[in-house]
Amino acid sequence: MASANGHRAGPIAPSAFPPPVDSRADFIKRELDPEDERIEVGVAIVGGGPGGLACANRLLQLLADEPAVAERLGEVPVAVIEKGKVCGAHNLSGAVMVPGPLRELFPDVDESDWPTQAKVSKETVYWMLSSRRALPLKPTPPPFRNHGSYVVSVAELSRWLAERAEEAGAYLLTETAAAQLLVKDGVVRGVRSGDKGRGKDGQELPNFEPGSDVVARATVLGEGVWGHLTGAAIREFDLAEGREPQVWSLGVKEVWEVPEPLERVIHTLGWPLRYGAKWHEFGGSWIYPMADNRVSIGFVVGLDYTDATVSAHDLLQEFKTSKLVRGILEGGKRVAWGAKAIPEGGWWAVPKLSAPGMVLVGDSAGFVNVPRLKGIHYAIQSGIYAAEAIFEKLKSGSTDFSAYEQRVEKSFIGKDLYETRNMKQPFGRGFFVGGAITNAMVISKGRFPGGRWENHRDADAPMTIGDKREGYPKPDGKYTFDKLSSVFISGNATRDDAPNHIRVQRRVPREIAETWAWMCPAGVYEIPEDAPEEGEVDVIVNYTNCVQCGAITAKGGRLTVPEGGDGPLYQLT
Repeated sequence: MASANGHRAGPIAPSAFPPPVDSRADFIKRELDPEDERIEVGVAIVGGGPGGLACANRLLQLLADEPAVAERLGEVPVAVIEKGKVCGAHNLSGAVMVPGPLRELFPDVDESDWPTQAKVSKETVYWMLSSRRALPLKPTPPPFRNHGSYVVSVAELSRWLAERAEEAGAYLLTETAAAQLLVKDGVVRGVRSGDKGRGKDGQELPNFEPGSDVVARATVLGEGVWGHLTGAAIREFDLAEGREPQVWSLGVKEVWEVPEPLERVIHTLGWPLRYGAKWHEFGGSWIYPMADNRVSIGFVVGLDYTDATVSAHDLLQEFKTSKLVRGILEGGKRVAWGAKAIPEGGWWAVPKLSAPGMVLVGDSAGFVNVPRLKGIHYAIQSGIYAAEAIFEKLKSGSTDFSAYEQRVEKSFIGKDLYETRNMKQPFGRGFFVGGAITNAMVISKGRFPGGRWENHRDADAPMTIGDKREGYPKPDGKYTFDKLSSVFISGNATRDDAPNHIRVQRRVPREIAETWAWMCPAGVYEIPEDAPEEGEVDVIVNYTNCVQCGAITAKGGRLTVPEGGDGPLYQLT
């Protein structure tokens, strides 16, 4: 807000500068192409991650037992539409996976044949007091108890699930973006695939290929975080009515080859984040053992912070300078890097999970247990439930998939999310007060303090240009790294003349421009060197750097559909 003399009165929030996008107008197509120009499939699954691929596998298992139903679905009973080069190309997580849902999905597959990295047998949680002091918390707090779970690369897990789905008869449309949701007469009828071969200004290049209507009897949205079709569906069908706004964190991850194998799962709280309530700095780290003397290390920070110079990528580099981490990584070599946003709104932010002809699974639905920072098993289980609910209705020709919502709510997904329904919100009061309240909630399984605690949109947090950046180490290219060299090893293959898939206001107050520039782990947003230190500045958008983490949508911009095949090619994340 500006005063009469042209100066703003106090900090300003990114939400005051909304992106030039209209989800319902831009991402919904209301007329179908003629029949001879369509691609007809039985079930269209958008997203080749654990949720979508679990749904594909379970559907094909059910169809194998009822060939008459499969025959009615046509030549392509199940299609998986994945914008990455391969399934898993855009998938990233810590990750420790609870094994139950994968066992349920493949009861005849021995766990030794799963694509896992290590089984958790030891674990430690540290309260980081400083770069030199780490205090182990004993006994291990309940949310961090992972004994019997598996460390996985979610990119590798997705590729494995995709191979099994393809063997069972799924049609995998990789390098294919789902650009628009097809909605006709109030029912989701499928998706429109994105064009390929357009130039920076949208012009048709010599290799231009137009998109197609992929018409389906059921559509499953498993886009992961900040899916543009999910957002459009939520608005079109009022799926978030009466719910809290979704909120997000950003995780940045590296994989290292190290001299000595790590023998335990490690989580940390505290440093290098600040404790004061005014900073709203909530998050922590993980360090997980992987196969072949590899280590997964990452740092997560909530996106409701108020200092524009908070940077998840640089927090990870600073965290690596600690005595604890150097003892694990020093003498090793970084072999992978990536970043991804994480939905943290919990139970109160989960939207209605179905609309006529459509369901939401996994991160698209917001299925993440915030205190445990886990969602892979929820994604797999929700995919199973979605497949079973859809299969039952396919037999009768119905588009009412609301039975899926009831399954989720009555399952351990609903139970877990309800018990942890208020465990992110208290940290807005600071680390110590928030921690005390959360501990009471853990002990009482969410009953005390009870009630419904509000979420506040990340983009509504007023930003100031603080001094958090002063602690970040200068990259040396061997142990600490800059953003651009990190993007390079992500396998990002976005062509230089691709259309821009990021929408932000291009002229904003310096505080907002600094927020975007520091926040983005891939160096997408840049402020010109000759820009004024105060007032409005122009923002340069280096969109070909983008690894599609989704954080910009939480903090005032909008990630929209890229060309199919663009973005990172994650292998170990």
